[in-house]
Formats: sequence, structure tokens, C-alpha cells
Amino acid sequence: MQIWKLVSGILSIILFAIVSLQSCAAGLSNILTDSGEVSGSAGIAVAVLMLTGGIVSVATRKSQGKGGSIALIILFGLAALIGFVEHGSFSDLAVWSFWCVINAVVAFISLFTGRTGSVQ
Repeated sequence: MQIWKLVSGILSIILFAIVSLQSCAAGLSNILTDSGEVSGSAGIAVAVLMLTGGIVSVATRKSQGKGGSIALIILFGLAALIGFVEHGSFSDLAVWSFWCVINAVVAFISLFTGRTGSVQ
């Protein structure tokens, strides 16, 4: 799990930039079309939660406690929930939300298998 936390953390930090740029474009599109959607704002929230989750994932990859996994479940789970509920016309947000679901599920597995700190 240590390697997964490092890789997923780095990917989440990199994806933050992509999601942020797409969310700004989606927000601008929402404003210009006067659609009443909030998918751009939801995308920014997902991006920030992905960045935070990525940082926590990298920082806690070697920890022996369960706090890091709990934090990852909360951060990525909340990001997935926001993304799936509010994606609207910003369909890529569902893809980024699925990435968050994968991270939350792996953190959940890590929490209950006891493989939080070392690769066995």
C-alpha cells in the first residue's frame, strides 16, 4: 500500500492542475450560457479535495496508524460525492470522481487489512 499511496498521491496532485483548468472553463461556460449549473464550482471543490488527498496520501504513506487512511477515505469520498452529484454538463467531472472513488476504496481496504505502513 505504501507504493500505491505514493503513486496515487502524485497522480492526484498532477490531476489537480488538469481538473482546475477544466473547471474554470466549465464555470465560464455555465456563466455564458446562463444554464444555472454549478459544475464549474463543483469541479474546483473536487480539485481542491484531490490536491489535499494527494498531499495526505504522500505524507502518510509510511505511517503505521489508521488516521491517514481515514483522512483519505473522507477526502476522496467527499470529492467523489460532490463530483457525481454536481457534474451536470461537465461530464469529465464524473471521470475525476471515479478516480476519487478508486482512491477511497483502496484507502478503505488499507484501513481494514492493516497494511498501512509497509509493503509485505
